[in-house]
Amino acid sequence: MMNEAMIPRSFRLLLELEKGEKGIGDQSISYGLAKGDDNTFTNWNATIIGPPGTAFDMRIYMLTLKCGDKYPEEPPLIRFTSKINMNCVNQSDGVVEPGKFGMLKSWNNSYNIETLLTGLRNEMASSANRKLKQPPEGAQYCHLLITPHYLHPNSFTGFWGCLLYTSPSPRDRQKSRMPSSACKKKKKKK
Repeated sequence: MMNEAMIPRSFRLLLELEKGEKGIGDQSISYGLAKGDDNTFTNWNATIIGPPGTAFDMRIYMLTLKCGDKYPEEPPLIRFTSKINMNCVNQSDGVVEPGKFGMLKSWNNSYNIETLLTGLRNEMASSANRKLKQPPEGAQYCHLLITPHYLHPNSFTGFWGCLLYTSPSPRDRQKSRMPSSACKKKKKKK
């Protein structure tokens, strides 16, 4: 039996990007690079339209995917930015947990971004998830950002901030930061 030639990571992801941009395939999902100039094809944004007849019906869920250096041999990290209640999603940060989502648990390098998004949509329609009460529409996970300030080669401190989205629509999404007063020490009056 002949082994198939392995396609380099960048070519594989370029093919996936072209397919995502052309909208070929399942019209209830979409995906593309988070930044158009990302030549590493690492960070992706995606949306899933909830399946009809479920608690997810008529909702658009936003996600991020990170395809590491070993993709497709290793699966991407998938995180919902829209709050969602599903058995395979960590409720504190929106991360799809590999041990609870079958496609990640039994990852196969023939899977791709489209098959993962379709698999998540199918998981929404499963008997375990289809009737779960959902967070209010437009609710977003608060993702912590770390900007390291290195003090010593073996340790670091960081600034923790919260990026909040005031609208679920990518077109008019407005970003705001947690007030700096929440993280800084109060100045003493002289």
